Amino acid sequence: MIYVVIAFLWISICLYVITGGADFGAGIIELFSKKTYRDKTKKIMSKSIAPIWEANHMWLIIAVVILFVGFPTIYTTVSTYLHIPVVLMLIGIIARGTAFTFRNYDAVDDSWQKIYTQIFYYSSLLTPFFLGIIAAATISGSIDTEAKDFLGLYIFSWLNPFGISVGFFTVSLCAYLASLFSLHEARFSDALSVMVKKARETAVYVVATGILVFLSAYYSQIPLLNWIFSKALGIVVITLATISLLFTNEAIKKKQFLLVRAFGGFQIIMILVAATYQHNPNIVLFANGTHLSLFDESAAPKTIAALGWALVLGSIFILPFLFYLLISFGDQSRKSKAKS
Repeated sequence: MIYVVIAFLWISICLYVITGGADFGAGIIELFSKKTYRDKTKKIMSKSIAPIWEANHMWLIIAVVILFVGFPTIYTTVSTYLHIPVVLMLIGIIARGTAFTFRNYDAVDDSWQKIYTQIFYYSSLLTPFFLGIIAAATISGSIDTEAKDFLGLYIFSWLNPFGISVGFFTVSLCAYLASLFSLHEARFSDALSVMVKKARETAVYVVATGILVFLSAYYSQIPLLNWIFSKALGIVVITLATISLLFTNEAIKKKQFLLVRAFGGFQIIMILVAATYQHNPNIVLFANGTHLSLFDESAAPKTIAALGWALVLGSIFILPFLFYLLISFGDQSRKSKAKS
């Protein structure tokens, strides 16, 4: 049953990066849009994230619950040594959701709308940035449990060149996903050309920040290149992710926008596989060379069994309704098009 729990953990993280990434990226795209196109971008992005802007956090909650119940030592370690970026990320999630709600549904249209919008923009930017920093800290071996001062224990474990570069890379990925996901919603509007341009621009940013990640890893003496390219699997997944960029561009040209979304999700999965497969199941690497393994740090077998069955049975109830949610919003989009 431990393999079932680990599979759910990995799938939850993947789905959160994909759906949550597209969600956060909507605010990033809107923030960096020209003022002349910002209203159009806002409408397209709101339609694009409508089915998932609340539901996507379900995957983060599932991942946290799995760690808390199934791997308490790992949960405690991350929440202790990385509590600052974790808290900042959670504040960003709360501020973003609140601002999005008030700026769209506030009964009074006044100057507060501008404040809500700015909160929405910058929380959309900072939340994935700190998510990337947390991910970088867990695999970079920068957590020094033997440090004697506050900075060594709780600051430099995540505030370093590699963590910052992965933060920027995560922000770029979110913007890229949002631009890809928005194309389907923009297909009947005059904003399509703008969103296509955004998709191609953000793809360049992903490549540029990806190079920055490798450079910072080399500077920080993190064997990232060796992790990814020392085995055939790493070479294969990076090759597939690169080739899928070309297929994505072709699908955009042919206006096959649902296929574009599929390619975007596939690229994220390949990136996550490349970044984690080499040291799997070691999920947290420490500065002293030790690590925390999902197998070694798991809870009692009875707890894992109960958690595994809860995840399996829960997915039977949750996934059909989530699929229905996506279909329902798609039907609304088609009905609105028919009326127009």
